[in-house]
Amino acid sequence: MESLDLILLLNPCLMALTLGSLQNILYVALGLGMVIFFHELGHFAVAKWCDVHVEQFSIGFGPAILAKRWGETVYALRAIPFGGYVQMLGQDDADPSQLTSEEIAADPRSFSSKPVWQRMAIISAGVIMNLITGLIFCAIAFAMGVESVPAIVGSVEPGHPAWVAGLERGDKIEKMGGRTIRSFEEVSISAALSTGPIDVEGRRRDDTPFKTVVVPDTSGNRPSIGVSFSSSLRLMKFLNGDPTVMPGTPAAAAEPPLQGLDLITHVDDVEVKSFQDLEDRLVSKGGETVTLTVRRPPVNAAGVPDLDAPGEEIKSRVGPGFFRTLGLSMDTGPVTAVRLGSPAQKAGFLAKDKIVKVGDRAIGTALNPLRLPDELSQMAGKEIEITVARQKDGGGNQEVVLKVTPESSPGWLDAPLRAGDALAIPAIGVAIQVVPVVLSVDPGSPAEAAGIKPGQRILKLALLPHPDEGSGPDAKTVEVDLGSDKEKNVNNWAFAFVQLQRYPLRKATLTIKEDSETRTIDLEPVADKEWPYPRRGFAMYPARTTQQAKSFSEAFKMGYANMEKSVLNIYMTLRSLFTGHLSVFELHGPLGIARAAYEISKLGISSLLIFLGFLSANLAVINFLPIPMLDGGHMVFLGYEAITRKKPNEKVQIAATYAGMAFVLGLMLFVICLDLFVHKF
Repeated sequence: MESLDLILLLNPCLMALTLGSLQNILYVALGLGMVIFFHELGHFAVAKWCDVHVEQFSIGFGPAILAKRWGETVYALRAIPFGGYVQMLGQDDADPSQLTSEEIAADPRSFSSKPVWQRMAIISAGVIMNLITGLIFCAIAFAMGVESVPAIVGSVEPGHPAWVAGLERGDKIEKMGGRTIRSFEEVSISAALSTGPIDVEGRRRDDTPFKTVVVPDTSGNRPSIGVSFSSSLRLMKFLNGDPTVMPGTPAAAAEPPLQGLDLITHVDDVEVKSFQDLEDRLVSKGGETVTLTVRRPPVNAAGVPDLDAPGEEIKSRVGPGFFRTLGLSMDTGPVTAVRLGSPAQKAGFLAKDKIVKVGDRAIGTALNPLRLPDELSQMAGKEIEITVARQKDGGGNQEVVLKVTPESSPGWLDAPLRAGDALAIPAIGVAIQVVPVVLSVDPGSPAEAAGIKPGQRILKLALLPHPDEGSGPDAKTVEVDLGSDKEKNVNNWAFAFVQLQRYPLRKATLTIKEDSETRTIDLEPVADKEWPYPRRGFAMYPARTTQQAKSFSEAFKMGYANMEKSVLNIYMTLRSLFTGHLSVFELHGPLGIARAAYEISKLGISSLLIFLGFLSANLAVINFLPIPMLDGGHMVFLGYEAITRKKPNEKVQIAATYAGMAFVLGLMLFVICLDLFVHKF
């Protein structure tokens, strides 16, 4: 039986925590080989039980690396390890005429001479074996303990579906679409496989329950809701020598210095229990220096840090951070979204409104729109008037004055993460675009010194690497396109401003347009000592949780639940592909499988076993699709024979088999191209 190793990976969250090792490569090769081996072993064992002459048992395709005949069967290991097959007398996908040959069928040990029920048993044995071994893989993993990223919201992208629906930092998602959620990966998969609005249930940080409905964004290759996973309180340690904290930030100047694997426990002697607690505490301190209490893990005799030990308690002082500015105040674009149940919704804000005044202060001249998130939060509890320009039904705009009472909700914690993301103003619950058209220039600012004037448009921001930043993935030139015709670039100044903060050592290069001329200028951003930046430069590991069975029976129950969910997810993936809700560019081929398995192997044996369980489920489902040449295609022909009590037409069967072979080979070539040119294997 031919087996196709095609996996539908939905952009899994993989973390490269260590350098590559031969041990991990061996684990991956062994694991992937076992998945294929057990599939073919199912066919082989049942064929032998039915007394079918098995001519060849092969792992892989192409030329043989090792081959040996034992008894009547040749056992081979072949050069291309992306599949395998069991070749039986009377069943050869490369020569489909054997299935209809009367001469071969006359041999009592040929596949085609056996009763339909035995041939069905042989065909289905590979799929059944994959489901059984997948269950065993998962059960062993849960017995060992499986680490995963918990389903806790780390940040919510402004203006995206989750933000509109009211999800917040620190929310724990427990159900999506009625299905129990146990990890953040399941949050991403549930969103990606959705076909409409999703009922989301969970608990806030204060343990109060919430229910909301999220309508996924379908504008990309796959549906998404716009949330990211939560960080932990442990500082990252990079083995390539990169700094543990962001260079140029207050964390980098901490005294005494912070180290990788330090666990933050207190801020100014106030305990923090989550990364969101840490964020809130630092925001409340604004422009003040804080004292962090960290626990530094001891190193055992083998030189490995013991993260479970209490460790040494160290107090480190970390100064404040401030926004880096160029002295530019831009124009606002439209309101892109109004948050459910927010003060703005209650006040009557609408999408496409344009904020033009807060009180009597005009946006862009008297009030920088980038300061709105913090300015309005400071007005919490006070009713204020906000003037918006609103489109009239008959064309043109009218000014509407709206009365709104802001909440105390700090800005810039849910910052624009991607090009085109809006700027959130959480105090009132709107997300707005900021257009890179200069309305005013601050006196004495870098922009004024460079000769930038109101009315000019910024076309591009470039940030060149600084030698003190290290050699990690961020050590490259950052360019933010602000001048193309794409809407996400035209209204992109808020995202560009975030990049200025993310790389505090870098100078800014602006491309500016005035009338029909363009020019490029270099500026040195300055820190605004009156405007505290909420982030101080900590690089943290993702939050982790461990699911571990307490007994053998519980391990199998957890393994069964995981396999059941995997099979369902694969069927939902196929449905989404056929309906167009999921792009085919999200598929991964054999190279993607190998890479994903290698990355997951770095997280430990239990994580690799879970992945192999998912791969086993994937192989079972894909191979049972009704495609000629695959197991499911053979079952269709056998089902026809069982119902009609006659063999399928020889020409039809041969033509269908060759068509199926062409489809499978074409699909394999397609996903390999995706691995090489889209996913950049």
